[in-house]
Order: sequence, then C-alpha cells, then structure tokens
Amino acid sequence: MEREIGRRIGSKRELSRKAKLSTYRSIFVPTLTYGHGSWVMTERTRSRVQAAEMGFLRKVAGLSLRDRVRSSVIREELGVEPLLLCVERSQLRWFGHLVRMPPGRLPREVFQARPAGRRPRGRPRTRWRDYGPIRILPLTPSP
Repeated sequence: MEREIGRRIGSKRELSRKAKLSTYRSIFVPTLTYGHGSWVMTERTRSRVQAAEMGFLRKVAGLSLRDRVRSSVIREELGVEPLLLCVERSQLRWFGHLVRMPPGRLPREVFQARPAGRRPRGRPRTRWRDYGPIRILPLTPSP
C-alpha cells in the first residue's frame, strides 16, 4: 500500500497538448471574455488580453519568451485564432442586435443615452452618476 501511494504521489502526469487546448477553449477563453460585449477596447485592454492569451498558449506549446517564437507562429501551430478577433466579432454581433432592437427596449435606450448639458473643464468624470440627468437621443437622424 505504501509503495502504491508513493508511486501515485511521485508520478507527475503531463497533460497532452490536446487536453491543454481543450482547457484553453472551455475554461480560459470564457473566463477571460466574460461580459466582453460591454467592454471598451482601449489599447491597454487589448494589450493585456493578448498578453494573457499568449502566456497561456506559450505554456500549451511548451515555449517561453526566451525561445523567441512569434505569436502568429504559435497560434498557427496550435490552430487557434486570436482572441481579440473573437471579441471584436462578438461585439459587432451585439451591436447589430442593438441597432435592430425596437424603440423602448432598455439595452437600446442605454446605448443611445447621452448626458445632458456641457461637460466641465478639466479631466472627464468617469462615473455615470456624475453626469446628472440623461436624455435619450434617436438612433436615426430626424428629418
């Protein structure tokens, strides 16, 4: 019994590349992109998402940054498309839904909302409640 327990503890099973890619697709991608439909994709956000993605894919491929292998080569080898491309495609799909929504639907109204009045001098405020009353503008220009 002791030998069996020792054997189980001592053995380190490496996951296959296929299993690692399955983990990437089923756990990593949904966790990283949860709620991405409402993200504002700044350059900093894009860079951070891409860095996290490539860090995981490099581990899957068994490479490090010191190996100096391009991200495009790693993606091609693993058969994975860039995560940012998937995010952008999904955001455009959601935007299409928003544009086609009938007037009065809450998501469309929130999307069309514009703060009333002029913005103050200085650095812009970053919270919704700092803007005061919100007026709804039509999506299509009125005649």
